Amino acid sequence: MSINATLFVQAIVFAILVWFTMKFVWPPIATALDERAQKIAQGLAAAENAKLELSNAHQQVEKELAKTRDESTKLLADAERRAQVMVEEAKAKAAQEAARIVAAAKAEAAQESVKAREALRDQVAVLAVKGAEQILRKEVNASAHADLLNRLKTEL
Repeated sequence: MSINATLFVQAIVFAILVWFTMKFVWPPIATALDERAQKIAQGLAAAENAKLELSNAHQQVEKELAKTRDESTKLLADAERRAQVMVEEAKAKAAQEAARIVAAAKAEAAQESVKAREALRDQVAVLAVKGAEQILRKEVNASAHADLLNRLKTEL
C-alpha cells in the first residue's frame, strides 16, 4: 500500500469516527452538560432566593425586636408610674395618719392639761385653806365655805 492509500483510509476511518461520535457519543454528553448547567443555574437562583429570604427574616426579626423593646419600655414606664402612684398614696395615707395621731395627741394633751389645771386648782385651794387656817389660827370648814372655795378655784 502506498502512503496515499493509507492516508485515504485513515481519513475515512477518522470521518467514520467523527460521524459515530457526533451521532451517538456527543448528544448524551451535550445533554448531560446542559442538565448540569441548568442545575447549577437553579442552585444559584435558589441561593439568591435564600439570601433574600434571610435578609427579609433579619428585617422581620429587627422589627419584632424593636416592637418588643417599645412594649417593654412602655410596661416599665407604666410600672414606674404605678409605683409612683402607690408611693404617693402611701405618703398621703401616712400624712393623714400622722395628722390624726398628732390631733389625737394634742387633744389628749389638752385634756391632760385641763385635768392637771383642775388638780392644781384643787391643790391650790387646799393650800389656800391651810394657809388661811394658819393665818386665822382656827379651822376653816370646807362644807361651810364651799361657795367661797369654788370662787377661789375659778379665779385660779
